[in-house]
Amino acid sequence: MEEKVLEIIKNHNKALTYEEIMNELDDKNASSLSKALMSLQNNLKIRVTNKGKYEPFNEKTKKKGVFVANPKGFGFVVVEGSDKDYYVSAAHVKGAINGDEVVINVINEVNHEAAVERILQRNLNDLQVGEFYVRDNKNFVKLDDDKLNIILEVASDKSMGAVPGHKVVVKLLENKPNTNYYQGEIIRILGHKDDPGVDILSIAARYQINDIFPDDVIEELKSLPSEINDDDKKGRKDLTGEVIFTIDGDDTKDIDDAVSIKKLSNNHYILGVHIADVSYYVKEGSAIYKEAYNRGTSSYLANTVIPMLPHQLSNGICSLNPNVERLAISCVMEVDEKGNTISSDIFESVIKSRKQMTYKCVNSILEKNVVPEGYEEFADDLRLMYELSKIIRKNKVERGYIDFDVDEAKIITDENGRAIDIARRVQGAGENLIEDFMIMANEAVASTIYNMNLPFIYRVHGLPDEDKIKNFLSFVSVLGYKVNANLKKITPKTIQGILKQLTGKKEYSILSSMLLRSMQKAVYDSVNIGHFGLASKCYTHFTSPIRRFPDLTVHRLLRTYLFKHQINSEVIDYNNQNLPEIAAHSSERERAAVQCERDVTDMKMAEYMEGHIGETYKGIVDTVTNYGIYIELDNLVEGMIRVDSLPNDYYYYDEKAFSVIGRRTKKRYRVGDEVKIIVDSVVKDKGLINFKIYEDDKHGDKKQKGKI
Repeated sequence: MEEKVLEIIKNHNKALTYEEIMNELDDKNASSLSKALMSLQNNLKIRVTNKGKYEPFNEKTKKKGVFVANPKGFGFVVVEGSDKDYYVSAAHVKGAINGDEVVINVINEVNHEAAVERILQRNLNDLQVGEFYVRDNKNFVKLDDDKLNIILEVASDKSMGAVPGHKVVVKLLENKPNTNYYQGEIIRILGHKDDPGVDILSIAARYQINDIFPDDVIEELKSLPSEINDDDKKGRKDLTGEVIFTIDGDDTKDIDDAVSIKKLSNNHYILGVHIADVSYYVKEGSAIYKEAYNRGTSSYLANTVIPMLPHQLSNGICSLNPNVERLAISCVMEVDEKGNTISSDIFESVIKSRKQMTYKCVNSILEKNVVPEGYEEFADDLRLMYELSKIIRKNKVERGYIDFDVDEAKIITDENGRAIDIARRVQGAGENLIEDFMIMANEAVASTIYNMNLPFIYRVHGLPDEDKIKNFLSFVSVLGYKVNANLKKITPKTIQGILKQLTGKKEYSILSSMLLRSMQKAVYDSVNIGHFGLASKCYTHFTSPIRRFPDLTVHRLLRTYLFKHQINSEVIDYNNQNLPEIAAHSSERERAAVQCERDVTDMKMAEYMEGHIGETYKGIVDTVTNYGIYIELDNLVEGMIRVDSLPNDYYYYDEKAFSVIGRRTKKRYRVGDEVKIIVDSVVKDKGLINFKIYEDDKHGDKKQKGKI
């Protein structure tokens, strides 16, 4: 029927009415015709005119895409395969909201202007976060996501007693057809917007990151032990007599991993990586397991941790706390003097960590040769580990391991969670040592199962897009730097070589971040394609089962394949069917957690800068756009200067030169330029910080509270 209807419509030079199409059909079945017309519309084969007639879909002027809204009312439509987005003015939005799949009519192809013609699908999450308010004796919720241009009313019997100023989680119930007017029901009150911690919980809730556990999980916790017993130890290798310890941050409470070291007479090393056996307690199909799957990962949000597993597990029976027996899965590797893994053994174990070490104290030993009190008996083992870690790192670099060396900010908060300082995260010898050892264990586990040709979850990182690397090198050349790179076959060493040639340039940190953003994102997958950034042929995540669901899944698979030896067609079919979905879901939840962490960091940076409005700083231009230039300060705070607020001239954006330039003065701002700025304003809830250019003749140094 669809083919016949489409042929009839295409054979006419005019739009046809329903009756005209019916008259040309042999089969006069009205129901079949209606279904065919609807299917052809949905598949963008035909369109309906304003007069209700049917005509072929014009692929030149009509396109399908995703609407991206701007709070000011206009928006853009992202069309797959198009190198530019289409601008849609407020007058042509036609009720579309952020995330809608739409059909647009291209008004001006040269300027990429379009009008929304039809909303194909509304991709609106039914759970939203916002602030409760009352207007004209009616209850409303103003959504935190201001791109969602919808009016949300809440009936009094569905408000949970919320009062103005409460931040709430609201479930969308229904909307009036063809409008942006919705009814909703409040399902949780997070607290008043000014209460400590509510700012973070509001952002977390926006990404469906829940800080409370369901009742069935709480009930299930009652049956879990607080310590291990003799039955738990059966069939396990007893390593409680070995010198094993943990190294973590000062405030870490959920300890996944412990390490041990020995050196053989042939100068080989025996490296032990011992990981909490979470899968022993979290059984597949249990309420705790299902909730861990839903969360996908723990989230670390400034001073707040929202764990994947309840504290009774993450900080208790699963955490490798010192001087208590714990169940583990150990990966013990023999590593030669060049950093190659000669052999590995993966087994169930019982361990007892001798000490909970901190990076700060370990770095004191390895970098300053100063041994803190309580570390004396472990100093030689730490130095031997450092010796091995430098060998492993050299081996990784030689094979192509890429170290982007991107700075990260750490938010320092007071007892109420308010940001009082911002520091750079330190990656010292101890941090590098643990990273090197964890990578070795992850590779050993991944290679073991890969070589057995069994279904598994891998951590993969694909090849970078050649065009993106070319665009990056074009940008670098505009800055005046010549970088040689063979782009016919991009390997990890290619990227490594680019970074090496940029080392020492004043813009290095910015360029390194830009190059990192031009790469693909690492994800989880049931198909092994290798990990480009690590220059690893086979990689997984095994070392953090308390914090990441894929690691917990890897542990479950190790128990199935290696410890229980359950390798049959039924098990293989089950994992082949389920692992792709687990990998995709885990990747999605990881992306949500990462974006949530960024939003919280931006918000807390804005909160910190609220106390520094009017002060003057030095910064460096790290991004230039047609509407503003972004400045990064020494403390990693980023703010924007609007192009139309730049002083003494009218500035325009030169896309080819990656600059904004004054028409009269020819004053130029581009990436890498050092500037003096004044903190002008802050919008904490949006994580926005606005700067202005500091003008000596206007303000004078003496009037500035100043950080110049």
